[in-house]
Amino acid sequence: MFQREREVEVAKPNDANPRRKFWKLRQMSIPSSRQNLLFSSPPPPPTSLSFFILNTILSALLFASAAAIPNHEASILFSWLHSSPSIPSSLSNWNNLDSTPCKWTSITCSPHGFVTEINIQSVPLQIPFSLNLSSFHFLSKLVISYANITGTIPVDIGDCLSLKFIDLSSNSLVGTIPASIGKLQNLENLTLNSNQLTGKIPVELCSCFRLKNLLLFDNRLAGYIPPELGKLSSLEVLRAGGNKDIIGKVPDELADCSKLTVLGLADTRISGSLPVSLGKLSKLQTLSIYTTMLSGEIPPDLGNCTELVNLFLYENHLSGSIPPEIGKLHKLEQLLLWQNSLIGAIPEEIGNCTSLKMIDLSLNSLSGTIPISIGGLFQLEEFMISDNNVSGSIPSDLSNATNLLQLQLDTNQISGLIPPELGMLSKLTVFFAWQNQLEGSIPSSLASCSSLQALDLSHNSLTGSIPPGLFQLQNLTKLLMISNDISGALPPEIGSCSSLVRLRLGNNRIAGTIPKEIGGLGILNFLDLSSNRLSGPVPDEIGSCTELQMIDLSNNILQGPLPISLSSLTGLQVLDVSANQFTGQIPASFGRLTSLNKLMLSRNSFSGSIPLSLGLSSSLQLLDLSSNGLTGGIPMELGQIETLEIALNLSCNRLTGPIPPQISSLTMLSILDLSHNKLEGHLSPLAELDNLVSLNISYNAFTGYLPDNKLFRQLSPTDLVGNQGLCSSIRDSCFLKDADRTGLPRNENDIRRSRKLKLALALLITLTVAMVIMGAIAIMRARRTIRDDDDSELGDSWPWQFTPFQKLNFSVDQVLRCLVDTNVIGKGCSGVVYRADMDNGEVIAVKKLWPNTMAASNGCNDEKCSVRDSFSTEVKTLVAGSYGYIAPEYGYMMKITEKSDVYSYGVVVLEVLTGKQPIDPTIPDGLHVVDWVRQKRGGIEVLDPSLLSRPASETEEMMQALGIALLCVNSSPDERPNMKDVAAMLKEIKHEREEYAKVDVLLKGSPATDNQENKKSSGVVPATSSSKPVTQSLYPKSKNSSFSVSSLLYSSSSNSKTGFK
Repeated sequence: MFQREREVEVAKPNDANPRRKFWKLRQMSIPSSRQNLLFSSPPPPPTSLSFFILNTILSALLFASAAAIPNHEASILFSWLHSSPSIPSSLSNWNNLDSTPCKWTSITCSPHGFVTEINIQSVPLQIPFSLNLSSFHFLSKLVISYANITGTIPVDIGDCLSLKFIDLSSNSLVGTIPASIGKLQNLENLTLNSNQLTGKIPVELCSCFRLKNLLLFDNRLAGYIPPELGKLSSLEVLRAGGNKDIIGKVPDELADCSKLTVLGLADTRISGSLPVSLGKLSKLQTLSIYTTMLSGEIPPDLGNCTELVNLFLYENHLSGSIPPEIGKLHKLEQLLLWQNSLIGAIPEEIGNCTSLKMIDLSLNSLSGTIPISIGGLFQLEEFMISDNNVSGSIPSDLSNATNLLQLQLDTNQISGLIPPELGMLSKLTVFFAWQNQLEGSIPSSLASCSSLQALDLSHNSLTGSIPPGLFQLQNLTKLLMISNDISGALPPEIGSCSSLVRLRLGNNRIAGTIPKEIGGLGILNFLDLSSNRLSGPVPDEIGSCTELQMIDLSNNILQGPLPISLSSLTGLQVLDVSANQFTGQIPASFGRLTSLNKLMLSRNSFSGSIPLSLGLSSSLQLLDLSSNGLTGGIPMELGQIETLEIALNLSCNRLTGPIPPQISSLTMLSILDLSHNKLEGHLSPLAELDNLVSLNISYNAFTGYLPDNKLFRQLSPTDLVGNQGLCSSIRDSCFLKDADRTGLPRNENDIRRSRKLKLALALLITLTVAMVIMGAIAIMRARRTIRDDDDSELGDSWPWQFTPFQKLNFSVDQVLRCLVDTNVIGKGCSGVVYRADMDNGEVIAVKKLWPNTMAASNGCNDEKCSVRDSFSTEVKTLVAGSYGYIAPEYGYMMKITEKSDVYSYGVVVLEVLTGKQPIDPTIPDGLHVVDWVRQKRGGIEVLDPSLLSRPASETEEMMQALGIALLCVNSSPDERPNMKDVAAMLKEIKHEREEYAKVDVLLKGSPATDNQENKKSSGVVPATSSSKPVTQSLYPKSKNSSFSVSSLLYSSSSNSKTGFK
C-alpha cells in the first residue's frame, strides 16, 4: 500500500513556501489518487477514514514543529539580552512568555513569524556578542551599532545564509573578522567600522560576490589590502582607513571594481605610488588616501575619473607637479593636497573645475603665480595656498569668486599691492596674507567685506594708516597687522568694532595716543600695541575692556601713571608696559589681579616702594620691576607668592635693607636678579632656593659667607662683584663648614680665634709636609696591590687622572666587560661609576653616562662610542638643577651656549606637557623624555593624561607648544631657534587659537553626512621645509621672530576637514 519512504528536499532560502524548510520528518510517497483524498475538501469515504486521520495528525505535527521555531528564536534573543547587567528601557518589551518575538522592539519578522531583521542602534547593551546566530535561518538584516557590545564576532555568522546586511559598527568588538563571512553569498553590506578588530582583512571576503559596501575603517586591522578584493565586481564603497597597521601598496586589482564610487584608505601606512589603473574607475566619486606614506606623482590618469567629487591626498609624500588633467574633473568639489612635496605652478586648467568649492594646496613647495582662472570658480568658498613659494601679485580677478569665504595666501613670496577689488567679496570671512612681500597701503575697500571675521596682514611692508572703516566691521574678531611700516594714529572709530577679540598692531610706526574709545571693545581679549611710537597716558577707559587677558604696550613713549582701572581687569594674565616713560607709584590695587601670572614694568620711571599687596597675586610666575627708581626694602610678602617660578627681577633700583627670610619660600624660582641696588646683610635666605639656575646679586652691600651649595659654587664672579663685604674674592673661605647659618662669624673674638687657628694649622702643615710626602709614596704603592678596598675609600682617597683613550694600554672590550652591577661603586646625576680590573693589573674607575648626558656624535650611537668619548671628556660639575636638562653637545664639547639654554627650555616644556621628568621611571627602555616624545612622533598620546580632559581648544594649544618644544630640543644646536623666536611662537599660539572656534562655524567640512565622530584631528604643525618627509611636519618652523601660526588654526589643514577613511 505504501511505497518506500524518501527524504523530502529541504527548501532553499528563497523558496516561495518557507515552511518547507523545516519539513525534516520523513513523509511517505503516496499515490496521486491518495493525495486527492488527503487534501481535497469533501470528506473521505468511510473506507479511507483511517488514512485521513493519519495524514491529518502528521500535518498537525509538522506545522506545530514549524511554529515552535519562532519561539526558539525568542528564547535565544531573550537570554542574550538578559545577560546584560541592566536592561535598556527601550527593549523592556522583550518578554520570554511571548510565542514569537515579532512584536518586540527592534525585531522584524516574516509573515510566517520568523525573525528576518535585528535592528538595535544606539542602545547601551554592554554585553558580549554571544548571540547564537546559527538559529536564525531567515535573518537577512543584522544591525547592532553604537551598542557597546563586546567580545568577538561569532564564527557561526557564516551560517546565516540569508544575510544581506550586517552592521556591527561603533562597538567594542575585538578579535579577527571571521573568514566564515565569505560563505554569505547574498551579503551586500558589511559594516564593521569603529571597533577594535585586529588581524588581517580576510581574503575569503572576495567570495561575497554581491557585496556592495565594505566598511572596515577605524579598527586595528593590519597587513595588506587583499588584491583579491578586485574580484568584487559589485563593490561600490571600500573604506579601510584608520587602521594604522595596514601596509603595502594600493592594489592595482582594485581598478577591476568598476562600480566603485568611494575608495578610502586614509590614516594607514599605505605606501608606494598611486596606481595609474585607478584612472579606469569611471564612477569613482571620492578618493580618500590622506595621512599615509604615499609617494611618487599624482597620476594624470585621475583626470579620467570624471565623476570625482572629492580628492583627498593630503599629508603624504607626493612629489612632482599637479597634473593639468585635473582640469577635466568638472564635478570636483574638494581638492585637498596640502602637506606634500608638490612643486611647480598651480595649473591654469584648475579653473575648468567649475564645481570646486574648496582648494587647499598649503604646505607644499609650489611656485609660480596664482592662476587668474581661479576667479572663474564661482562656487569656490575656500582657497588656501599657505606655506608655498608662490610669487607674483594677488590677481584682482579673485573678486569674481563672489562665494569666497576664506582666502589664505600667507607665507609665500607674493608682492605688489592688495587689490582694492577684494572689497567686492561680501561673503569673505577670513583673509590671511601675512608673511609675504606686500606693499602699499591697506585698501579702504576692505571695509566693504561686511562678513569679515579675521584679517591678518602681518609681516609685510605695508605703509600708510589703518583705514578707519575696518573698525566699522561688526563681525571682525581679529585684526593683525604686526611688523609692517604702518604709520598714522589709531582712529577713534576703533571703539565701534565691538566684536573685536584680538587687536595686534605691534612693531609698526603708529604714533599719537591710545584713544579713549578703546573702552568700547568690551570683549577684547588680547591687546598688542608694542614697539610703536605711542605717547601720552593710558586712558582710564581701558578698564572697561573687562575680558582682557593680555596687554602688551611695551617699547613705546607712553607717560604718566598707570591707570587704577587696570585693577578691575580680574581676568588679566599678562601685563607688559616695559620700556616706556611711566611715572608714579605701582598701584597697590594690582594685588587684586589674582589671575595675573606675568607682570613686567621694567625700564620705566616708577618710584616709591614695592606694594606689599603684590604678595596677594597668587598666580604670579614672573615679576620684573627692574630699571626703575623703586626705593625701600624687599617686601616680605613677596615670599607668599609660591607660584613665582620663572623670574623675580628687582635689579637696577634703589632698594635697601636685607633680603627678607620669607624669600626662602620661593622654592620654585628659577631666576633671581637683585643686582645694582643698595641691599645689605647676609645671603642665608637664598640657601634654600635649590631650583635657581640664575642668580645675580652684584653691586649691592652684602656681607658674610656664601651659602655652600652647587649654585653658589658655580656663580661667575660677575654675579657677585660689587659687594665689598662679601668674601667672593677668596672663594675657599666663603664656604667654611663651620660658618654659622647666618653666614657671619658670631663675633669679633670668633674672627680673631679663627685667624689664630689658621696660623696654627699652617705651621702644623709645614712641620709635617715631609712626612706626608714620604707616607704618600708608601701608601700609593700599597694601594696598588690591594683589590678589596672599600668603595668609599676608592672614591674619596684616590684622585682622578685623565688620559686620552688612545694612550691607554687596554681595549674598549676590556672596559665593557666590567660594566656589571657587581662592580658599581657609585651613582651620580650624570651616570654610574664602575670599578674595572684590566688585564695588565691596573684598576680604573669608569663612568658610564646616562643616555641624556652623552649624545652620540658623527653617527656614533653604541655603547662603545659612549665609553670611548667619556674617556676623553673633561669633567665639570653640572649646574644645580640641570640634571636631565643639559644639551647633548655639552657631553662632547663641554661648552654651554645660548642654544644650550634653548635646549634646556625645551626639556622643561616637555616636562610640563607630558607630566614626566627628563629621566622618568615610567618611560619604557629608560629613554629620556626627549627621545620618548620623538619616538611617539609628537602625538597627542604623549600629553599628561590629566590634560586630555581639557577643552579641545586648549589641547590644540598644548600640541602647538609641544611642537615648539621639539624644535628647541633639536640635536643640532644650529637648527634650534633662539629664545626670541621661541617667545614669538608661544605668543602666537594662544593669540591665533581663539579665532579658530569662531571661524570654524563657517567652515564647511567635507561630507557632512560622514559621521563626525569618525573624523580625527590631524594636529599638524607646519614643517620646517615643505619638501621634507611628513614626519617633519610634527615640528613648527622657526624662520625668525615673525613666526605666526594663523594658517594652522584657520585652514582645513589644521581643522582637519577630513573626508572618508
